[in-house]
Amino acid sequence: MARSFHEEFGITSIALSASQLAPTKYSKIVEVQCHPHFDQEEVFIKTLREFKENHANDKKKYLLVACGDGYALMASKYKAELSEFFEVPYIDYSLYQKLENKPDFYNICEEYQLPYPKTVLVTPETEIDPLVNGLSFPYPMILKPGNSISYLEVHFEGQKKAFTIASPEEMKLMLHRCYEAGYPDEMIIQDFIPGTDENMRVLNAYVDKNHKVRMMCLGHPLLEDPSPKAIGNYVAILPDYNEKVYQQIQDFLEKIEYTGFANFDMKYDPRDGEYKLFEINLRQGRSSFYVTLNGYNLTRYLVSDRIFNEPFAETVCGKGTKLWLGVPKKVLLTYVNPSFKAEIRQFIKSKNYGTTLFYAKDNSPKRYLLMRYAFYRYIGTFKEYFNNR
Repeated sequence: MARSFHEEFGITSIALSASQLAPTKYSKIVEVQCHPHFDQEEVFIKTLREFKENHANDKKKYLLVACGDGYALMASKYKAELSEFFEVPYIDYSLYQKLENKPDFYNICEEYQLPYPKTVLVTPETEIDPLVNGLSFPYPMILKPGNSISYLEVHFEGQKKAFTIASPEEMKLMLHRCYEAGYPDEMIIQDFIPGTDENMRVLNAYVDKNHKVRMMCLGHPLLEDPSPKAIGNYVAILPDYNEKVYQQIQDFLEKIEYTGFANFDMKYDPRDGEYKLFEINLRQGRSSFYVTLNGYNLTRYLVSDRIFNEPFAETVCGKGTKLWLGVPKKVLLTYVNPSFKAEIRQFIKSKNYGTTLFYAKDNSPKRYLLMRYAFYRYIGTFKEYFNNR
């Protein structure tokens, strides 16, 4: 997001953070202010209150942008207070709670006739073994947390961001371990949609303060991070375009009176030709720079709406031309489905590709070396985990 702001407006962003991260270390386009335990609610709101006091006389508008689920949640929860000083492009907390919780989100999908995978819910009170014995989906099945925030607070052997479960015995084992570790919310068992990473799609949208969708951009992920706690994080995205998907998402967001960034994960189901929704992230996604890379700068729509108060003109539906990379080219060409290699090589040969990390205007020697090291660590990560997913 800092790079998007810098590319569009030439400004340096302020990042309030619980700790320093490698991608922003030595950066010239983002000023990181670390506050221990900033990811905890009482520290979060105290820090922002202090920021308001310290900047009360500034002749500037401060735009609040959350770059994580927990921060987006707290921005919504404290929206009324924060809006006294900041521009806060987030939905009300009551809607946030319905959309963030995956079981509630699937109920909303049912209400608005959006396709999603068949789903069974597990709670801490569920008798796990009888439920698993009665499942009617074929294996493999998907198992994932209903609440990604509370799930990150527990730890157990074999924990993953999402599981592909091969047998009833494995399903029982992971559910028991999860709840014995103290996870307090629903786990979701889902029908496995055939196909691998390349059947996934990701869509980012910006919805203005009057609930009009100003921009949508569809991407076609080719590869995901295989490490256990990062499964589902895309590391290569091709541009894509689908009028039916765009129309479905626009209708949905406007009917529920959404505002701000929304990030959808979905997968093409060859059994019925539908794109099935997995979840909505109530913020831009970590790989969303693919949108800016393809000419639809994420911050352009946000600032025109919230800072310049420009009226809605039209809904922009992205048609991109560039490949986004979150790993070295060598990794992508080694592990991607072979049917995409010729297309990828063409993007690379024509130099129609880019990354988030490497930016000519933010490339001091120290930062460049650190980012090269961070980028190439993926070679070892894929060697270790790719065939063990």
